[in-house]
Amino acid sequence: MQDLYYSSTRNSSKRITSSQAIVNGIAGDGGLYVPSFIPALDRPFEELIEMDYRQLACYIIGKFLPDFTEQELKSCVDKAYDKKFDTDKIAPLVKVGGLYFLELYHGATSAFKDMALSLLPHLLTAAAKKTGIEKEIVILTATSGDTGKAALESFSNVSGTKIIVFYPSKGVSLIQERQMVTQEGDNAFVCAIEGNFDDAQTGVKNIFADKDFNALISRSGYMLSSANSINIGRLIPQVVYYMNAYIRLIERSEIEQGQEINIVVPTGNFGNILAAYYAKRMGLAVKRFLCASNENNVLYDFINTGVYDKKRELKLTMSPSMDILISSNLERLLYELCNKDAGILSGLYSNLSKTGRFSISEDMKEKIADFWGGFATESQTLEAIAQAYNKYGYLMDTHTSVAYYVYNDYAESTSDKTKTVIASTASPFKFPGAVLKAICADGGQHKSLDEISMLELLSEISGIEIPVPLKDIANKKVIHNNLCSVGKMKDFVKSSLNL
Repeated sequence: MQDLYYSSTRNSSKRITSSQAIVNGIAGDGGLYVPSFIPALDRPFEELIEMDYRQLACYIIGKFLPDFTEQELKSCVDKAYDKKFDTDKIAPLVKVGGLYFLELYHGATSAFKDMALSLLPHLLTAAAKKTGIEKEIVILTATSGDTGKAALESFSNVSGTKIIVFYPSKGVSLIQERQMVTQEGDNAFVCAIEGNFDDAQTGVKNIFADKDFNALISRSGYMLSSANSINIGRLIPQVVYYMNAYIRLIERSEIEQGQEINIVVPTGNFGNILAAYYAKRMGLAVKRFLCASNENNVLYDFINTGVYDKKRELKLTMSPSMDILISSNLERLLYELCNKDAGILSGLYSNLSKTGRFSISEDMKEKIADFWGGFATESQTLEAIAQAYNKYGYLMDTHTSVAYYVYNDYAESTSDKTKTVIASTASPFKFPGAVLKAICADGGQHKSLDEISMLELLSEISGIEIPVPLKDIANKKVIHNNLCSVGKMKDFVKSSLNL
């Protein structure tokens, strides 16, 4: 049996274990850790159908993390998927007008990031023990909105860790910001930056790549790791919910075993849709991946032209978690497309750094034929929310509505009738202003309200209860009131760690 190990996308010669990859977060050469192969399913679907979400998670994740014992994984999974989730199904699949919405927002922060970040702290602390690390682990992460709160919630007061989150000061919703700046926990630190998400993400990557700074961190008894989807321990758990969705479709006799489905994902950093791609590589029957972008449609252009060009203005939209021009996890897909040639990949990212763009070969372009790119404008995003609500009584957030619009555009242009799963990535209550604008007849009865007051109005109009994580957000005390320039991010890390 072939042994699975991890290596960097920029240097495939250095092999490490899955535990080491999780603890490190990002490779020292700036690359991302990838498995030496994608493990295949080796149990029949009849057996998988009998598993609940936690059991399936142990099975799927265990295939990617071979140095974890079954008992270690079970302990991590049981701690992650507990009463923090408001449903035992963890990720329910809801049928709406012939489509299937995979609701990934039933966790502690009402966003899909909870699905993996509830698990990551437990994987990380277990991995640290396995690798003999005694240093305190500092989670350093950038967020476009949801990752920050989910990571803060998951790592708050976890022994042996600290967490530092940077977010763009004008690039998240009021509720997203409020969730972060009110976060309790002696080990949690939050700072807004003067810039956009790409600035925050680049700043974090630069800190990881700064050898002198990391030496200072190490001498002080710390080591850096990441909670972004650049960490393989964050990405792998996301594979589980796509597998679970397919299995539940079989269980409900909506599809037959082996029947292909389409998967639609609202995409910014490319991690969520990459997890679906990994699921297909494991053996999931997927015909087409629909990569749904907002007006920051750099991925749409890439899929349709083979040219990745970040040289454009970053637009602030009503779907802020997708306001991204540098999609980090695309690197992992490109690594597969160029036959794991680290030299080719390094060349592409050198071009991106120097010129702001790169172009893939025709051979690589042919290999992304199962991806279909689409995007929605701001007005189309609102139209999609209104359509689903008025036609089916189904309320969706601004990110899920981008995916819904892109699916409808795809179906109309291709006449493809394949059963389709849409990743529903956040509660509509996380973006009440935009949702109210879409569903209110006059489009304006909420305009005089602040975003937190809009929660009550949205609940009243829709008849849906405000999710527990958002209910008392107005009454929470602001704990973190920090702002810095991109150039001062390292100084904030120093002060947070008392260096």
